[in-house]
Amino acid sequence: MFEAFSRNYYLGRLYVTPTDGDHALMHSDQHERINEAVYATGDGVEPLDTPLVMKLETQHFPVHGDAAVPTDTLALPESVLADTEIKNPPSLREVLLARRECATQLLSLFPGLECAGLTQQRDGTDSRLGDDFPGAGT
Repeated sequence: MFEAFSRNYYLGRLYVTPTDGDHALMHSDQHERINEAVYATGDGVEPLDTPLVMKLETQHFPVHGDAAVPTDTLALPESVLADTEIKNPPSLREVLLARRECATQLLSLFPGLECAGLTQQRDGTDSRLGDDFPGAGT
């Protein structure tokens, strides 16, 4: 679903569709699989519900899991979708998925959003942030 794209992102293609909710969503099983492959470190028990950070066009947003969303679909709130070039959803689009280190930095920009599985040390680094998942296994 996603493949290595750059030092900070994986690239994938998802159907983008609107949702009435306040959060970007994708199917919960896919969310968990991607979370485990990209954000988990393999050290002990780790939460697999940490929001994924994706980018569509120029916008970054946290993505949560929801079983009601079809697989291979990214459901975006109307407010986010309105700022894209998508005029007739659902539309198959290229989406960037932030790698672990980049996601940690980006999640810190969203007020009130806990970065449960992605924590930084006081100096701003995270000893778990090395990203050795070039294919993301997704």
